[in-house]
Amino acid sequence: MKLVQSTERPWTSPDTYWTSLTAATAELETPIGAISLPALAYNTYDMLARAGGKPIRVASKSVRVRGIIEEVLRVPGYAGVLAYTLPEALWLAETIDDVVVGYPTADRVALATLGTDEKLNSRVTIMVDSVAQLDLVDAAITPTARLPIRVAIELDASWDSALLGHTGVYRSPVHTPDAARALAEVVLARSGFRLVGMMGYEAQIAGLANKPASKARGVVVRAIQRRSITELADRRGRAVAAVRQVADLEFVNGGGTGSLESTAADPSVTEIAAGSGLFGPHLFDQYVHFAPAPAAAFALSVVRKPTPQMATLLGGGWIASGPPSRDRLPELVWPHGLSMVANEMAGEVQTPVRGAAAEKLQVGDRVWLRHTKAGEISEHLNAMAVVDGASIVETLPTYRGEGHAFL
Repeated sequence: MKLVQSTERPWTSPDTYWTSLTAATAELETPIGAISLPALAYNTYDMLARAGGKPIRVASKSVRVRGIIEEVLRVPGYAGVLAYTLPEALWLAETIDDVVVGYPTADRVALATLGTDEKLNSRVTIMVDSVAQLDLVDAAITPTARLPIRVAIELDASWDSALLGHTGVYRSPVHTPDAARALAEVVLARSGFRLVGMMGYEAQIAGLANKPASKARGVVVRAIQRRSITELADRRGRAVAAVRQVADLEFVNGGGTGSLESTAADPSVTEIAAGSGLFGPHLFDQYVHFAPAPAAAFALSVVRKPTPQMATLLGGGWIASGPPSRDRLPELVWPHGLSMVANEMAGEVQTPVRGAAAEKLQVGDRVWLRHTKAGEISEHLNAMAVVDGASIVETLPTYRGEGHAFL
């Protein structure tokens, strides 16, 4: 498998695209996870163009297929991984030389390993936003018993709007430049730590769809994002400058798939984290400034016909994280013209569907769905079939297929 830039866009012809995936995976048993190689390649290079020359750190949470992560990292312009747990980071660092853990850890066993394994210690950076997290590391393995642990400080990138209040997600308590510098000084004063980076994830820009079904809501969201981009660029710039006065930072990470352009425009940011855009889940159909290809999808089998006008799929309740609502459900994409039943929707073991296409479906037929987000699809599958045209070119195990469920 190799990611080659191409002008071909087979997904723009749904009749051909989804029937090709069906033909390529015909011998596989459902549930089937498939990745279109041309679509994945398109997304990989489109993200690079949107990043404007700044390197992209692959957000592993949004992929969870080691073979895909490693292949993307072979493309010039991608560098390093943003992991979601320390055990995952240690596992990836066996072969990847730059892994930043995007969230704080309380895993004492993993911390002890990080502090005593020279190779992993040199490759993995943990995330902190409080003195309590430093204390936890010291409790897990004392400074005298460990190699210095690489640390990055997370800056809160949410927007405190005078009108709307807190806008974004609740992550780090470090919001101001003074708070960032104060924590940096604590890290530097304590033995057993090395301050090497900063990070800030602007969820209200990167992860908030700005072309929703409601046009009025879209206008409001885009206005919020414009204001937040301006505020964050100023505050993050001052915070980074304050920390750089006391520490020689190797990197400043920011962004996400939905904010590649605005994050790249921030001169204080040295790299951008992104991953969801590689798979192109249906959440990203609702953005005005980019349109990723539907590279990853899954197929389920029809197992019963409760009425001649309906068909029932085995499985389907692959609900995405976030506020429980209809937009967290998988999207029925092929055959065209299917909808879920309002009082059942996507179920753990069955999903009834109706619509004109449902009348034609027979027991044993297959239906393609797209997940709302990205990496969560890999938690339900042992492998992903990489498809080019009507052929499987490679089968790659997911984290689950390799025996891991990190979170």
